[in-house]
Amino acid sequence: MKRVLVVDDEPKIVQLARDYLEHAGFAVATAYDGKAALATARSERPDLVVLDLGLPEMDGIDVARALRADTNVPIVMLTGRSDESDKLVGLEIGADDYVTKPFSPKELVARVRAVLRRSERPPSRGELIRVGDVELDLPRMRVTVAGRAIDLTATEFALLSTLAREPGRVFTRAQLLDAVHGVAFESYERAIDAHVKNIRRKLEPEPASPRYLLTVYGVGYRFAEVDE
Repeated sequence: MKRVLVVDDEPKIVQLARDYLEHAGFAVATAYDGKAALATARSERPDLVVLDLGLPEMDGIDVARALRADTNVPIVMLTGRSDESDKLVGLEIGADDYVTKPFSPKELVARVRAVLRRSERPPSRGELIRVGDVELDLPRMRVTVAGRAIDLTATEFALLSTLAREPGRVFTRAQLLDAVHGVAFESYERAIDAHVKNIRRKLEPEPASPRYLLTVYGVGYRFAEVDE
């Protein structure tokens, strides 16, 4: 049974999320402030964290940053409708998705399931993708560049593997959203830019002058072909 940690300082929201997630078959742990969230995450080792950004004791952004320093546990953020800058900051830190308040609990459950599916290893088919000195081991969700291991979140891996499967093909942001099962329910295409920025920071020798993950201005992104 997958375990989800729900973190929010509003008890009614926590109870609502807990009821629906438990009904969907998840084990649920809860926390009501940032410090308690980190302590619970480290002791309970959840499979996913639903994290409100506006928390007492320790801001949700700082909690996400601390979690990312220790683990690749999937994170679904809870944000206010107008908090666009917070959404981008959270995604750039490495959150996998977000749900905007007020939210449908059924949508939250669907989003949690989608993110967990991305984090699970696909069936072992021994499939490798090699493009130049970049290699993706799909069953193990591992990436290396010239033999150097790169640590990606499940969403980042899904995005990179989509691009690397077809070097040279230009993908729009909307196509990439579809490929990773909807990073944002509202097709929040700037989420793709945040994930690409994270991937480049980890993958590229010089992120400001990328060699592998290239921008096609006004359209989207493509993975460089070997002879480029």
